[in-house]
Amino acid sequence: MQEEQQLEAAADPMSSSDAPEDGPKETSSVSQNISDAEAFKILLEMKMKKRQKKPSLPSTVTELDTKDGSKVYVVGTAHFSDSSKKDVVKTIQEVQPDVVVVELCQYRVSMLKMDERTLLKEAKEINLEKLQQAIKQNGVMSGLMQMLLLKVSAHITEQLGMAPGGEFREAFKEASKVPFCKFHLGDRPIPVTFKRAIAALSFWQKVKLAWGLCFLSDPISKDDVEKCKQKDLLEQMMAEMIGEFPDLHRTIVSERDIYLTYMLKQAAKQIELPRASETEPRRYIPAVVVGVVGMGHVPGIEKNWNSDLNIQEIMSVPPPSASSKIFKLVVKATVFGLMGYGCYRIGQRTVQFILSMPAAQSYLQKLTEIRSQH
Repeated sequence: MQEEQQLEAAADPMSSSDAPEDGPKETSSVSQNISDAEAFKILLEMKMKKRQKKPSLPSTVTELDTKDGSKVYVVGTAHFSDSSKKDVVKTIQEVQPDVVVVELCQYRVSMLKMDERTLLKEAKEINLEKLQQAIKQNGVMSGLMQMLLLKVSAHITEQLGMAPGGEFREAFKEASKVPFCKFHLGDRPIPVTFKRAIAALSFWQKVKLAWGLCFLSDPISKDDVEKCKQKDLLEQMMAEMIGEFPDLHRTIVSERDIYLTYMLKQAAKQIELPRASETEPRRYIPAVVVGVVGMGHVPGIEKNWNSDLNIQEIMSVPPPSASSKIFKLVVKATVFGLMGYGCYRIGQRTVQFILSMPAAQSYLQKLTEIRSQH
Protein backbone atom coordinates (compact mmCIF):
# COMPACT_ATOMS: atom_id res chain seq x y z
CA MET A 1 0.00 0.00 0.00
CA GLN A 2 2.88 2.33 0.80
CA GLU A 3 4.45 1.56 -2.59
CA GLU A 4 1.15 2.42 -4.30
CA GLN A 5 0.89 5.74 -2.46
CA GLN A 6 4.44 6.60 -3.47
CA LEU A 7 3.60 5.81 -7.08
CA GLU A 8 0.47 7.94 -6.94
CA ALA A 9 2.52 10.85 -5.63
CA ALA A 10 5.14 10.33 -8.33
CA ALA A 11 2.47 10.22 -11.02
CA ASP A 12 0.83 13.46 -9.83
CA PRO A 13 2.88 16.43 -11.02
CA MET A 14 1.16 18.72 -8.55
CA SER A 15 2.61 16.75 -5.64
CA SER A 16 6.15 16.70 -6.98
CA SER A 17 8.82 18.62 -5.07
CA ASP A 18 10.85 18.93 -8.29
CA ALA A 19 8.47 21.45 -9.88
CA PRO A 20 10.35 24.55 -11.14
CA GLU A 21 10.29 27.42 -8.67
CA ASP A 22 11.71 30.12 -10.89
CA GLY A 23 9.47 32.45 -12.89
CA PRO A 24 7.95 35.93 -12.78
CA LYS A 25 7.29 37.22 -9.30
CA GLU A 26 3.86 38.38 -10.41
CA THR A 27 2.81 34.73 -10.90
CA SER A 28 3.87 33.89 -7.35
CA SER A 29 1.95 36.80 -5.81
CA VAL A 30 -1.16 36.01 -7.86
CA SER A 31 -1.06 32.34 -6.93
CA GLN A 32 -1.11 33.26 -3.25
CA ASN A 33 -4.50 34.91 -3.76
CA ILE A 34 -6.04 31.84 -5.46
CA SER A 35 -7.76 29.25 -3.31
CA ASP A 36 -7.06 25.55 -3.71
CA ALA A 37 -10.50 25.07 -5.27
CA GLU A 38 -9.88 27.83 -7.82
CA ALA A 39 -6.42 26.49 -8.67
CA PHE A 40 -7.84 23.01 -9.10
CA LYS A 41 -10.58 24.38 -11.35
CA ILE A 42 -8.08 26.21 -13.58
CA LEU A 43 -5.84 23.17 -13.98
CA LEU A 44 -8.84 20.90 -14.52
CA GLU A 45 -10.08 23.18 -17.29
CA MET A 46 -6.64 23.05 -18.92
CA LYS A 47 -6.72 19.27 -18.69
CA MET A 48 -10.23 19.11 -20.19
CA LYS A 49 -9.13 21.23 -23.13
CA LYS A 50 -6.35 18.76 -23.90
CA ARG A 51 -8.73 15.80 -23.50
CA GLN A 52 -10.11 14.78 -26.90
CA LYS A 53 -13.92 14.48 -27.03
CA LYS A 54 -13.63 11.92 -29.81
CA PRO A 55 -10.17 10.45 -29.23
CA SER A 56 -8.36 8.70 -32.06
CA LEU A 57 -7.44 5.43 -30.35
CA PRO A 58 -5.44 2.36 -31.45
CA SER A 59 -7.33 -0.79 -32.46
CA THR A 60 -6.04 -2.50 -29.30
CA VAL A 61 -8.17 -0.24 -27.06
CA THR A 62 -11.53 -1.39 -25.67
CA GLU A 63 -13.89 1.29 -24.34
CA LEU A 64 -16.09 0.50 -21.32
CA ASP A 65 -18.66 2.67 -19.49
CA THR A 66 -19.91 2.73 -15.91
CA LYS A 67 -23.44 3.44 -14.71
CA ASP A 68 -22.47 6.90 -13.46
CA GLY A 69 -20.91 7.97 -16.78
CA SER A 70 -17.24 7.25 -16.18
CA LYS A 71 -15.18 5.90 -19.06
CA VAL A 72 -12.52 3.19 -19.00
CA TYR A 73 -10.14 2.67 -21.91
CA VAL A 74 -8.49 -0.76 -21.67
CA VAL A 75 -5.30 -1.04 -23.73
CA GLY A 76 -4.61 -4.69 -24.56
CA THR A 77 -0.86 -5.20 -24.88
CA ALA A 78 1.81 -7.76 -25.65
CA HIS A 79 4.35 -7.56 -22.82
CA PHE A 80 7.29 -7.75 -25.27
CA SER A 81 6.17 -5.28 -27.94
CA ASP A 82 7.34 -1.85 -29.10
CA SER A 83 3.96 -1.35 -30.76
CA SER A 84 2.18 -1.79 -27.42
CA LYS A 85 4.31 0.97 -25.88
CA LYS A 86 3.19 3.38 -28.61
CA ASP A 87 -0.46 2.35 -28.11
CA VAL A 88 -0.24 3.16 -24.39
CA VAL A 89 1.42 6.55 -24.94
CA LYS A 90 -1.12 7.58 -27.61
CA THR A 91 -4.12 6.53 -25.50
CA ILE A 92 -2.99 8.46 -22.40
CA GLN A 93 -2.17 11.56 -24.44
CA GLU A 94 -5.55 11.47 -26.19
CA VAL A 95 -7.85 10.93 -23.19
CA GLN A 96 -5.86 12.70 -20.42
CA PRO A 97 -7.02 10.23 -17.74
CA ASP A 98 -7.69 10.79 -14.06
CA VAL A 99 -6.35 7.33 -13.19
CA VAL A 100 -4.00 4.88 -14.93
CA VAL A 101 -4.27 1.24 -13.81
CA VAL A 102 -1.60 -1.31 -14.80
CA GLU A 103 -1.41 -5.10 -14.58
CA LEU A 104 1.20 -5.09 -11.83
CA CYS A 105 1.17 -5.78 -8.09
CA GLN A 106 3.39 -4.45 -5.30
CA TYR A 107 5.73 -7.43 -5.69
CA ARG A 108 6.55 -6.48 -9.31
CA VAL A 109 6.54 -2.70 -9.00
CA SER A 110 10.36 -2.58 -9.19
CA MET A 111 10.20 -2.93 -12.99
CA LEU A 112 8.78 0.61 -13.15
CA LYS A 113 11.94 2.03 -11.61
CA MET A 114 14.55 0.07 -13.61
CA ASP A 115 15.88 0.97 -17.03
CA GLU A 116 15.70 -1.45 -19.97
CA ARG A 117 19.35 -2.50 -19.69
CA THR A 118 19.08 -3.38 -15.99
CA LEU A 119 15.83 -5.29 -16.54
CA LEU A 120 17.32 -7.18 -19.47
CA LYS A 121 20.24 -8.24 -17.27
CA GLU A 122 17.98 -9.16 -14.34
CA ALA A 123 15.66 -11.24 -16.53
CA LYS A 124 18.55 -13.27 -17.94
CA GLU A 125 20.23 -13.91 -14.59
CA ILE A 126 18.26 -16.52 -12.69
CA ASN A 127 20.55 -17.78 -9.92
CA LEU A 128 20.47 -19.57 -6.56
CA GLU A 129 20.17 -16.27 -4.66
CA LYS A 130 16.99 -15.36 -6.55
CA LEU A 131 15.62 -18.86 -5.94
CA GLN A 132 16.28 -18.58 -2.19
CA GLN A 133 14.64 -15.14 -2.10
CA ALA A 134 11.56 -16.40 -3.97
CA ILE A 135 11.22 -19.41 -1.62
CA LYS A 136 11.68 -17.21 1.47
CA GLN A 137 9.04 -14.77 0.23
CA ASN A 138 6.46 -17.18 -1.17
CA GLY A 139 7.22 -20.61 0.30
CA VAL A 140 8.89 -23.60 -1.39
CA MET A 141 6.18 -24.49 -3.90
CA SER A 142 5.16 -20.96 -4.87
CA GLY A 143 8.79 -19.85 -4.97
CA LEU A 144 9.69 -22.65 -7.39
CA MET A 145 6.65 -21.83 -9.54
CA GLN A 146 7.70 -18.18 -9.64
CA MET A 147 11.23 -19.11 -10.73
CA LEU A 148 9.90 -21.42 -13.45
CA LEU A 149 7.69 -18.63 -14.80
CA LEU A 150 10.66 -16.27 -14.64
CA LYS A 151 12.51 -18.83 -16.73
CA VAL A 152 9.76 -18.59 -19.37
CA SER A 153 10.03 -14.80 -19.30
CA ALA A 154 13.85 -15.00 -19.45
CA HIS A 155 13.60 -17.32 -22.46
CA ILE A 156 11.51 -14.73 -24.34
CA THR A 157 13.86 -11.97 -23.18
CA GLU A 158 16.89 -13.86 -24.46
CA GLN A 159 15.23 -14.67 -27.78
CA LEU A 160 14.08 -11.09 -28.46
CA GLY A 161 16.72 -9.04 -26.64
CA MET A 162 13.85 -7.03 -25.12
CA ALA A 163 12.95 -6.59 -21.44
CA PRO A 164 9.32 -7.22 -20.38
CA GLY A 165 6.90 -4.58 -19.10
CA GLY A 166 7.91 -1.71 -21.39
CA GLU A 167 4.27 -0.68 -21.76
CA PHE A 168 3.93 -0.31 -17.97
CA ARG A 169 6.99 1.93 -17.77
CA GLU A 170 5.63 4.08 -20.59
CA ALA A 171 2.28 4.29 -18.79
CA PHE A 172 4.04 5.47 -15.63
CA LYS A 173 5.98 8.14 -17.51
CA GLU A 174 2.94 9.44 -19.38
CA ALA A 175 0.74 9.47 -16.26
CA SER A 176 3.28 11.76 -14.57
CA LYS A 177 2.70 14.33 -17.34
CA VAL A 178 -1.08 14.50 -16.82
CA PRO A 179 -2.33 16.87 -14.05
CA PHE A 180 -3.95 15.10 -11.09
CA CYS A 181 -3.47 11.67 -12.68
CA LYS A 182 -3.17 8.83 -10.17
CA PHE A 183 -1.29 5.61 -10.85
CA HIS A 184 -2.77 2.36 -9.49
CA LEU A 185 -1.43 -1.19 -9.32
CA GLY A 186 -4.33 -3.35 -10.48
CA ASP A 187 -3.14 -6.97 -10.36
CA ARG A 188 -3.63 -9.52 -7.61
CA PRO A 189 -0.52 -10.03 -5.41
CA ILE A 190 1.63 -12.67 -7.09
CA PRO A 191 2.13 -14.83 -3.92
CA VAL A 192 -1.66 -15.29 -3.71
CA THR A 193 -1.85 -16.29 -7.38
CA PHE A 194 0.99 -18.81 -7.08
CA LYS A 195 -0.30 -20.35 -3.85
CA ARG A 196 -3.79 -20.76 -5.29
CA ALA A 197 -2.32 -22.19 -8.50
CA ILE A 198 -0.21 -24.74 -6.61
CA ALA A 199 -3.18 -25.76 -4.46
CA ALA A 200 -5.22 -26.44 -7.62
CA LEU A 201 -2.76 -29.08 -8.93
CA SER A 202 -2.28 -32.73 -8.03
CA PHE A 203 1.20 -34.11 -7.30
CA TRP A 204 1.74 -35.44 -10.85
CA GLN A 205 0.35 -32.30 -12.44
CA LYS A 206 2.95 -30.27 -10.54
CA VAL A 207 5.72 -32.57 -11.76
CA LYS A 208 4.46 -32.43 -15.35
CA LEU A 209 4.12 -28.64 -15.35
CA ALA A 210 7.58 -28.15 -13.82
CA TRP A 211 9.07 -30.48 -16.44
CA GLY A 212 7.44 -28.52 -19.29
CA LEU A 213 8.67 -25.18 -17.95
CA CYS A 214 12.21 -26.45 -17.33
CA PHE A 215 12.67 -27.63 -20.90
CA LEU A 216 11.19 -24.65 -22.73
CA SER A 217 13.46 -23.79 -25.68
CA ASP A 218 11.38 -22.98 -28.77
CA PRO A 219 12.73 -19.99 -30.74
CA ILE A 220 10.60 -16.83 -30.87
CA SER A 221 10.82 -13.96 -33.37
CA LYS A 222 9.63 -10.37 -33.11
CA ASP A 223 7.05 -11.17 -35.78
CA ASP A 224 5.66 -13.87 -33.47
CA VAL A 225 5.19 -11.24 -30.77
CA GLU A 226 3.28 -8.85 -33.02
CA LYS A 227 1.13 -11.73 -34.28
CA CYS A 228 0.16 -12.25 -30.67
CA LYS A 229 -1.45 -8.79 -30.37
CA GLN A 230 -4.74 -10.72 -30.20
CA LYS A 231 -3.38 -12.70 -27.27
CA ASP A 232 -0.42 -11.83 -25.07
CA LEU A 233 2.67 -13.89 -25.94
CA LEU A 234 3.70 -14.84 -22.42
CA GLU A 235 0.16 -15.79 -21.46
CA GLN A 236 -0.32 -17.67 -24.75
CA MET A 237 2.79 -19.77 -24.04
CA MET A 238 1.53 -20.41 -20.53
CA ALA A 239 -1.94 -21.29 -21.86
CA GLU A 240 -0.41 -23.88 -24.20
CA MET A 241 1.50 -25.46 -21.32
CA ILE A 242 -1.38 -25.38 -18.82
CA GLY A 243 -4.09 -26.33 -21.29
CA GLU A 244 -4.31 -29.76 -19.68
CA PHE A 245 -4.96 -28.17 -16.29
CA PRO A 246 -8.26 -26.19 -16.29
CA ASP A 247 -7.91 -25.37 -12.59
CA LEU A 248 -4.51 -23.80 -13.20
CA HIS A 249 -5.91 -21.69 -16.02
CA ARG A 250 -8.69 -20.59 -13.69
CA THR A 251 -6.28 -19.37 -10.99
CA ILE A 252 -3.68 -17.76 -13.26
CA VAL A 253 -5.98 -16.18 -15.88
CA SER A 254 -9.71 -16.22 -15.04
CA GLU A 255 -9.41 -15.15 -11.39
CA ARG A 256 -7.02 -12.36 -12.32
CA ASP A 257 -9.54 -11.20 -14.96
CA ILE A 258 -12.02 -10.75 -12.11
CA TYR A 259 -9.48 -8.95 -9.92
CA LEU A 260 -8.39 -6.60 -12.72
CA THR A 261 -12.02 -5.82 -13.55
CA TYR A 262 -12.75 -5.03 -9.90
CA MET A 263 -9.74 -2.69 -9.66
CA LEU A 264 -10.70 -0.88 -12.88
CA LYS A 265 -14.25 -0.35 -11.60
CA GLN A 266 -12.90 0.97 -8.29
CA ALA A 267 -10.66 3.41 -10.16
CA ALA A 268 -13.63 4.56 -12.28
CA LYS A 269 -15.65 5.93 -9.36
CA GLN A 270 -16.76 9.55 -9.76
CA ILE A 271 -14.31 12.28 -8.71
CA GLU A 272 -15.32 14.76 -6.02
CA LEU A 273 -14.50 18.37 -6.87
CA PRO A 274 -12.88 20.49 -4.14
CA ARG A 275 -15.18 22.88 -2.25
CA ALA A 276 -14.49 26.52 -1.42
CA SER A 277 -16.14 26.00 1.98
CA GLU A 278 -17.77 23.31 4.09
CA THR A 279 -21.19 24.76 3.38
CA GLU A 280 -20.83 24.36 -0.37
CA PRO A 281 -22.60 21.22 -1.66
CA ARG A 282 -20.49 18.31 -2.86
CA ARG A 283 -20.10 17.98 -6.63
CA TYR A 284 -18.88 15.00 -8.59
CA ILE A 285 -17.75 14.43 -12.18
CA PRO A 286 -17.31 11.16 -14.10
CA ALA A 287 -13.78 9.75 -14.13
CA VAL A 288 -11.66 8.80 -17.12
CA VAL A 289 -9.47 5.72 -16.60
CA VAL A 290 -6.84 4.04 -18.76
CA GLY A 291 -6.14 0.37 -18.00
CA VAL A 292 -2.97 -1.28 -19.33
CA VAL A 293 -3.27 -5.08 -19.31
CA GLY A 294 -2.11 -8.09 -21.30
CA MET A 295 -4.26 -8.73 -24.36
CA GLY A 296 -5.27 -12.12 -22.96
CA HIS A 297 -7.15 -10.44 -20.08
CA VAL A 298 -9.32 -8.13 -22.21
CA PRO A 299 -12.08 -10.69 -23.06
CA GLY A 300 -12.37 -11.63 -19.38
CA ILE A 301 -12.61 -7.98 -18.31
CA GLU A 302 -15.37 -7.37 -20.88
CA LYS A 303 -17.19 -10.50 -19.70
CA ASN A 304 -17.09 -9.47 -16.02
CA TRP A 305 -17.66 -5.73 -16.51
CA ASN A 306 -21.39 -5.64 -15.78
CA SER A 307 -21.26 -8.21 -12.97
CA ASP A 308 -21.26 -7.56 -9.22
CA LEU A 309 -17.81 -8.72 -8.17
CA ASN A 310 -16.56 -10.00 -4.82
CA ILE A 311 -12.80 -10.59 -4.65
CA GLN A 312 -12.67 -11.98 -1.10
CA GLU A 313 -12.94 -15.57 -2.30
CA ILE A 314 -10.15 -15.26 -4.90
CA MET A 315 -7.87 -13.58 -2.34
CA SER A 316 -7.97 -16.51 0.11
CA VAL A 317 -5.18 -19.08 0.16
CA PRO A 318 -6.35 -22.69 0.73
CA PRO A 319 -4.36 -24.91 3.13
CA PRO A 320 -1.77 -27.20 1.46
CA SER A 321 -3.04 -30.61 0.34
CA ALA A 322 -1.39 -33.96 1.17
CA SER A 323 0.16 -34.09 -2.33
CA SER A 324 1.58 -30.59 -1.84
CA LYS A 325 3.21 -31.65 1.42
CA ILE A 326 4.72 -34.74 -0.23
CA PHE A 327 6.00 -32.72 -3.20
CA LYS A 328 7.44 -30.14 -0.82
CA LEU A 329 9.33 -32.85 1.10
CA VAL A 330 10.63 -34.36 -2.15
CA VAL A 331 11.85 -30.96 -3.36
CA LYS A 332 13.52 -30.19 -0.03
CA ALA A 333 15.21 -33.58 0.06
CA THR A 334 16.44 -33.11 -3.51
CA VAL A 335 17.77 -29.59 -2.83
CA PHE A 336 19.55 -30.60 0.38
CA GLY A 337 20.87 -33.73 -1.29
CA LEU A 338 22.34 -31.73 -4.16
CA MET A 339 23.81 -29.20 -1.72
CA GLY A 340 25.36 -31.97 0.36
CA TYR A 341 26.83 -33.67 -2.69
CA GLY A 342 28.13 -30.29 -3.91
CA CYS A 343 29.84 -29.65 -0.55
CA TYR A 344 31.34 -33.14 -0.61
CA ARG A 345 32.74 -32.68 -4.12
CA ILE A 346 34.08 -29.22 -3.31
CA GLY A 347 35.66 -30.47 -0.10
CA GLN A 348 37.23 -33.47 -1.86
CA ARG A 349 38.72 -31.27 -4.58
CA THR A 350 39.92 -28.72 -2.02
CA VAL A 351 41.78 -31.41 -0.04
CA GLN A 352 43.32 -32.81 -3.25
CA PHE A 353 44.42 -29.31 -4.27
CA ILE A 354 46.00 -28.56 -0.89
CA LEU A 355 47.83 -31.89 -0.81
CA SER A 356 49.18 -31.29 -4.33
CA MET A 357 50.87 -28.02 -3.29
CA PRO A 358 54.70 -28.22 -2.91
CA ALA A 359 54.62 -26.74 0.61
CA ALA A 360 52.11 -29.37 1.76
CA GLN A 361 54.07 -32.19 0.17
CA SER A 362 57.30 -30.95 1.85
CA TYR A 363 55.53 -30.78 5.21
CA LEU A 364 54.13 -34.32 4.81
CA GLN A 365 57.60 -35.60 3.84
CA LYS A 366 59.10 -34.13 7.01
CA LEU A 367 56.38 -35.74 9.12
CA THR A 368 57.12 -39.09 7.47
CA GLU A 369 60.87 -38.73 8.21
CA ILE A 370 60.19 -37.82 11.86
CA ARG A 371 57.93 -40.87 12.27
CA SER A 372 60.52 -43.17 10.68
CA GLN A 373 63.25 -41.93 13.06
CA HIS A 374 61.07 -42.86 16.02
